[in-house]
Amino acid sequence: MINTVDFITPPVDDPYWFGQISAANSISDVYSMGGKPLTALNVVMFPSKQLDMGILKDILRGGHDKVVEAGACLVGGHTVDDEEPKYGLSVSGTVHPDRVITNAGSRPGDALILTKPIGSGVLFNAVRSGKLMFTDLERDVLPMLAALNGQAMETALQFDLHACTDITGFGILGHLLEIAHGCNAKVNVHFRSLPLYPYAIDMYNKGESTGSNKANREMVSRHKLEIHCSLNTAEEELLYDPQTSGGLVLSVPGDQADDLISALQDAGVATAVKIGEVTDGQVGLAVE
Repeated sequence: MINTVDFITPPVDDPYWFGQISAANSISDVYSMGGKPLTALNVVMFPSKQLDMGILKDILRGGHDKVVEAGACLVGGHTVDDEEPKYGLSVSGTVHPDRVITNAGSRPGDALILTKPIGSGVLFNAVRSGKLMFTDLERDVLPMLAALNGQAMETALQFDLHACTDITGFGILGHLLEIAHGCNAKVNVHFRSLPLYPYAIDMYNKGESTGSNKANREMVSRHKLEIHCSLNTAEEELLYDPQTSGGLVLSVPGDQADDLISALQDAGVATAVKIGEVTDGQVGLAVE
């Protein structure tokens, strides 16, 4: 049995999208360990005296629809009055005890496959500051953010999957650092292979950022980080951009990478791409 709890503040003002993205984000914790979600409980904080209760209804409807899509059951929850809306799920799922996937099982020679683009953090802030239209975000980004990671994991489990993590608040480098520490090896990252959400580079070039970039950079800098390619400021910031409902990083033997990517794309995970590999060496990261 796997039990996870995760909730977030609104990444977007649209309550239905907020509910869907929050639920997908919460359910991903079960998927990333190779599990199947079974039940979910709503975890809600809502300023009932300041916001119309219809907003809450739409948030919960978005979460419910995503739970149903995942094949799980929404069985209740808990709501408290708070100054800022927050929503997520406590999710329970099952996995065979011999097939629990963690972020600590990679091996030198493994290829690392990413299943969703990065750069969502700066886009949310850009919409709030007026640098990006919400209609652009809704058309080009939100459907991928709200997509469940279940199909990606189901496909990956057909291969020799050694490790997995979902990419969330620590950014791509923060979570790859966890993989490196988990297997006591080095992770090479191919920057030009990283899939990016539309507009993300442009928003950093326009001076937008997030409240987590600095902390994520400081966390990674305390460990061995080598940057062997020429990156401008916007490109470097994307390495620390926090994700909400990010994709999975899948660690498989290098000779299975192409077949896994093809299988993922056939299963509808269109952005699946190899972003690096695990090598022998001192624990740390190298961006190439």
